[in-house]
Amino acid sequence: MRMQFWKNTVDDIYCDSPPHQPVAIELWKAVKRHNLTKRWLMKIIDEREKNLDDKAYRNVQELENYAENTQSSLLYLTLEILGIKDLHADHAASHIGKAQGIVTCLRATPYHGSRRRVFLPMDICMLHGVSQEDFLRKSQDKNVRDVVYDMASQAHLHLKHARSFHKSVPVKAFPAFLQTVALQNSKGSCTRGLRRRWGRFTSCSAKVALEDYLKKIQQVDFDIFHPSLQQKNTLLPLSLYIQSWRKRY
Repeated sequence: MRMQFWKNTVDDIYCDSPPHQPVAIELWKAVKRHNLTKRWLMKIIDEREKNLDDKAYRNVQELENYAENTQSSLLYLTLEILGIKDLHADHAASHIGKAQGIVTCLRATPYHGSRRRVFLPMDICMLHGVSQEDFLRKSQDKNVRDVVYDMASQAHLHLKHARSFHKSVPVKAFPAFLQTVALQNSKGSCTRGLRRRWGRFTSCSAKVALEDYLKKIQQVDFDIFHPSLQQKNTLLPLSLYIQSWRKRY
């Protein structure tokens, strides 16, 4: 019912007839002000509706599809708000969204495991002979770390691809891509409340560096349960400022 409500709401918004609901009214204002594309909003809703059962991903491509239709769609909307219509920027947004989805899935694994749930792609787990129970037991065996290594490598590859467009992406688009510096943290009580409404990749206001997380997980030999991976980066605001000043993402 809740997804049908949002489908109807988006339809009404694009008919200039938003329901009298605070979020819907603000979204209607944004659509009018920035001429936002309806397709991206509907992709977010449709993808979440397909994943209401919150089952583990069958393969990494399924995880990437989820990230593309949710995180990347949000980035496409952000680019439209910035007034950017550029193919290179769209390509970068696609890869950053996928990297963000993979890293968030990794980072959220200890939290989900504490609630006896595992969302990591089954194909990678099967490849290394790892069961969901291994993650629930917080196993530090090499094959468990190999699963984490494969996923972290895939996220790093997407980040590398996104940055390969750096010279072709308009500078005005860079603020949309601070996910390469800042990725919202999927941990704690905030996640517990918000995740029910917005899906697997929703998170609290605390942020962790996407690239910083990939470096840290390498430093602990891909032990996804290492305490240091759940610590906040106190230098993040400075990192954001420096990246913004250097006009980099």
